[in-house]
Amino acid sequence: MKTSNNGVTLVDSQPVARRGKPARPRLDLHSPQAPADTPPALKRVAVVGMGYVGLPLALQFARSGVTVLGLDIDTTKVDAINEGRSYIKHIPSDAISKLRKGNKFSASSDFSLVEGVGAVIVCVPTPLNKNREPDISFILSTGRSLAPHLRKGMLVVLESTTYPGTTDEDLRQVLEEGSGLKAGADFHLAFSPEREDPGNPDSKVASIPKVIGGLTPACLERAKELYAGAIKTIVPVSSCRAAEATKLLENTFRSVNIALVNELKTVYGAMGIDIWEVISAAKTKPFGFMPFYPGPGLGGHCIPIDPFYLTWKAREYGQHTRFIELAGEVNTSMPEYVVHRVGAALNARRKAINGSKILLVGVAYKPNVDDDRESPSYVLMDMLKALGASVSYHDPYVPVIRPTREHPSWTGTQSVAWTEAIVKGFDAVLIATDHRAVNYHELASWAACIVDTRNAMASVQTQPGQVWKA
Repeated sequence: MKTSNNGVTLVDSQPVARRGKPARPRLDLHSPQAPADTPPALKRVAVVGMGYVGLPLALQFARSGVTVLGLDIDTTKVDAINEGRSYIKHIPSDAISKLRKGNKFSASSDFSLVEGVGAVIVCVPTPLNKNREPDISFILSTGRSLAPHLRKGMLVVLESTTYPGTTDEDLRQVLEEGSGLKAGADFHLAFSPEREDPGNPDSKVASIPKVIGGLTPACLERAKELYAGAIKTIVPVSSCRAAEATKLLENTFRSVNIALVNELKTVYGAMGIDIWEVISAAKTKPFGFMPFYPGPGLGGHCIPIDPFYLTWKAREYGQHTRFIELAGEVNTSMPEYVVHRVGAALNARRKAINGSKILLVGVAYKPNVDDDRESPSYVLMDMLKALGASVSYHDPYVPVIRPTREHPSWTGTQSVAWTEAIVKGFDAVLIATDHRAVNYHELASWAACIVDTRNAMASVQTQPGQVWKA
């Protein structure tokens, strides 16, 4: 580890061996060759995708003195930014309006404007398709939109989570075909995985170490130069593929460990042991243990998706990721377990799911955010509805359910009000997300039957048999 003259920390990493042959000829990655023309200044940057990753990144670059152009095909986001308004709960409007007034940040849907920047950072979604296989169509369509406007010396960085090989094969191909330029010879190409943690007040873009891998050494140096102006710690790795694999390791690690405690939740539950108490005791060990917590299933843009990107790519090399796939099976089975617990809780009150009114608390995938991507809450709502329940939800951060590709039938559904009369009207309340804004003491006073998947009621005085953990 070393510190550069401008105070940026550089973390050395070990080279990562490459496996398999690429699908097309590649440059000599050990060549110091740089793009032919003098690169444009990195004081003007475009960030494609103004979502939960792209918007915070754009704001950080703008705060560091860079003039930032935010690009998005969603004109509602573009208009909000240009009017100084935030559409993401944990990002205040003041953060945008201040930079707008200083002419450091603007937004557009016109991709031709990238001709005036020195670097383009791509932060677009990488979901799974209906067959649970990687969908990099957003990356490729963005590449096709950018390609006609690339100029010699420009830097393109992909931040979207994906499988190894996406940057130096798939994205590179569409950029080269559409521009007539060659990556590593005419323009720079790199990958740097996003590490955004929405809603975590301790998670700041500037202070999260930035892993970077370049197509060539010159590409890596150019990317390091870009990020060093906005991020405190830079972690260079040997290639784009090593950087892509780093992100997959991080989230697969979490997926596997969450699967472990989810499985132990069911095992210990059958033994009459509270998994939350066990985890609380185990984490007092000062070495060799890291706490992970169970839940109703996995949500968000990373953990439910990233391991499938790795298992899919591994099959291309004849490798089978049985451990990772088993973790996925455990985690995706959690909603079924939760619904079983709802049934048991209602049965104890001589009621069935069929015909019962159930209130689900929290459709966001994690506490204190409005991000409902891949939320297990929708799976729970679908399952309960299919069993004949009348399902409503309350979420102070998601007043109306926005269009979702996975669960379109809930689009436009509104959050019910949080009042004693309304809550008492439900046969059971299912806590799927433990927002701090929810008053659980009121819930204990109002609801006769509570199914708690997040241990939210642990510190609240309740009656015997009132709370069922799931």
